[in-house]
Amino acid sequence: MKYLKKTLRWFGPSFGVSLKDIKELGVDGVVTACHQVPIGEVWSSEVIRGVQKEIESNGLEWSVVESVNIHKAIKYGLPERDLYIRNYIETLQNLAENNIRVVCYNFMQLIDWTRTHLDFVLPTGAISLLYDPVAIAAFDLYILQRDKAAEVYGGEMLHKAEKYYNALDQQGRELLKSAILAGMPGSKVAIPLGDFKTTLEEVSKIEKSVLRENLAYFLKAVIPEAEKLGIKLALHPDDPPFPVFGIPRIASTYEDLKYILDCFPSPSNGLTFCSGSLGAVDSNDLLKIIRDFGPQIHFLHLRNVSREEDGRFYEAAHLDGSIPMPKIMLEIVKEQLRRNESGFGEVAIPIRPDHGHVLLDDKKRKDEFYSGYSLIGRAIGMAELYGLEKGIREMLLMPD
Repeated sequence: MKYLKKTLRWFGPSFGVSLKDIKELGVDGVVTACHQVPIGEVWSSEVIRGVQKEIESNGLEWSVVESVNIHKAIKYGLPERDLYIRNYIETLQNLAENNIRVVCYNFMQLIDWTRTHLDFVLPTGAISLLYDPVAIAAFDLYILQRDKAAEVYGGEMLHKAEKYYNALDQQGRELLKSAILAGMPGSKVAIPLGDFKTTLEEVSKIEKSVLRENLAYFLKAVIPEAEKLGIKLALHPDDPPFPVFGIPRIASTYEDLKYILDCFPSPSNGLTFCSGSLGAVDSNDLLKIIRDFGPQIHFLHLRNVSREEDGRFYEAAHLDGSIPMPKIMLEIVKEQLRRNESGFGEVAIPIRPDHGHVLLDDKKRKDEFYSGYSLIGRAIGMAELYGLEKGIREMLLMPD
């Protein structure tokens, strides 16, 4: 039976990790996107082929697209959304023309993920990512200074946020601002504060039910075309999986995921299982999600987080933290066995170690790559996950 397909995310030649580096790690493929194309515009076959040729010249394959980002007109249900949906379909057609058939995407309303600290130092000395809800409130109230922001937070949180902000020096305030506005993966350009505020105020007016309807509208238009092309769309859950700045989430819980899959049942309407995103709250039963939605899981992001009682969490080592990674890998291998026996679905599900600590020599060049995407930290994560998979498979398939 095939192993999981080992992949690593790559952001292009200007990224601090090269394709040669990735090749040396022994992975099977690369996860990337046409980052040079603005969101909403068509990825031409020529541009796609250019990226693909560069990957293949290093002995690798372009295994998964992450991401074909969705224009805000689609997310917010603006009048021009049909134009951007047509562009999206044309991009899928061009990807299929080049035999690239797994596409990860998300429907997050503001930015791809939110953290408050990008250089959180662990007891080992390694650098990780941290989310602190008090820091979020402090940013919203005192840096963004958004109208009616105080209505989002309760009295206790308002007090904590004020105390937190007042304890920050100017450098600390700038670091908080830059962490939240760090921009989309694939870009080193921070989101302008004014643009972020405008977008936040715009989406604040949209109820969760409407956001859900907008996603369903997109899926009902795109999934039939994806099915014809043999493309698997894999929705990435919200990160973190709870409201941030008071904005509702629509891909954060078991019920959310079920709604998304049920609104247009199809082999092409699937999920990216991200253990770190879904596992940032203890209310999500990750094992049940794999068991119940296994056939619709087309891509795996595996990482761990350590949850704290006050709502904070930080990125832990892949086999440590609050998430039971051995149990998760066991369920994934069981899903592979089901696919292998039934002959339905891809057994070699693409997997990538999501995020990685900054440590050792990577500290010397941490400004070259995006937060969470160091080389050595992710290499350790991949080695740990591969060893875990191999041990579980041998235990199941080759008992004493």
